[in-house]
Amino acid sequence: MALDSIDRSPPPFFRQGLSALSKLVLFGLLSLLLMSADHRLGLSGPIRSAISVVLSPVQWLALLPSRGASALEAYLKGVDEARDAAHQYQIRTIAQAQRLQQAEQLLHENQQLRELLELRNDTPGPTKAVQVLYETADPYSRSVVIDKGQLSGIAPGSAVMDVAGVVGQVTRVYPFSSEVTLLTDRDQSIPVINARTGQRFIAFGDPVTLAGSLELRFVPASADLQMDDLLTTSGVDGIYPAGLHVGRIQTIDRRIDTAFAKVHARPMAIHRGRHMLVLSPVSEWPERPAKVEPTPRPRKAAAGPAKAASSAGGTP
Repeated sequence: MALDSIDRSPPPFFRQGLSALSKLVLFGLLSLLLMSADHRLGLSGPIRSAISVVLSPVQWLALLPSRGASALEAYLKGVDEARDAAHQYQIRTIAQAQRLQQAEQLLHENQQLRELLELRNDTPGPTKAVQVLYETADPYSRSVVIDKGQLSGIAPGSAVMDVAGVVGQVTRVYPFSSEVTLLTDRDQSIPVINARTGQRFIAFGDPVTLAGSLELRFVPASADLQMDDLLTTSGVDGIYPAGLHVGRIQTIDRRIDTAFAKVHARPMAIHRGRHMLVLSPVSEWPERPAKVEPTPRPRKAAAGPAKAASSAGGTP
């Protein structure tokens, strides 16, 4: 008899087992029994505690990726918020710094205007307040352009000054603007006087030495000059009124091989501010009172002829 012909399957009774309905009823009754016993006797409490203790590490490991992702998302969000806040604070800081600088500039300009107003009251002759527009682009000339011209009464040759002293001279006049050549220009010269000693000199512009200065030429080596001596306008040129500050002695070079000293002065009013005063030419100022000439004395009669006549008449 062949082995493969033997029926190895269980008998029909054991192979069939419980039906689905019987299983449903059985497990339903068992569930109700367990729930009732747990409700009355509390049998499942220790079991739940033991199961929770066993499953706690598993739950922690299962929640770890989600917690890490949440923490990373919160960190990145915080970084973005901090970056945006820092950017906003930087913008506000720059704006506040700009407003502060503008306020300081306005305060400085107001102070300059007050000083110019006081100077205008103390300056002899008519003056006009002007403002610097820009510096000329000519590299061989030291000059600036002001906001008033011929229509405002600006005349060529007018002296320009600020609260520190002489700035320069009006050299070109246009209808709405004028060009002012600074004292440090190589073509400018101004007669000055040493306020300490009363010596007179001629100061020439020197744009190269000491980044822009005044050179006193033909100064005798024995001249009484000291460092920081104040130089003022002498008023002998008919352009600048006397007594305006020009500069201070900065360098004195007395050489043995020459009879003249090399002297440079530091201008007191170059590139200090935007507001200046234009003085009318001295020729337009009220004329000085004429000098009263002394009355000529009467001439005495010649003594020689009188004596000769008397001697002639008395001779027999």
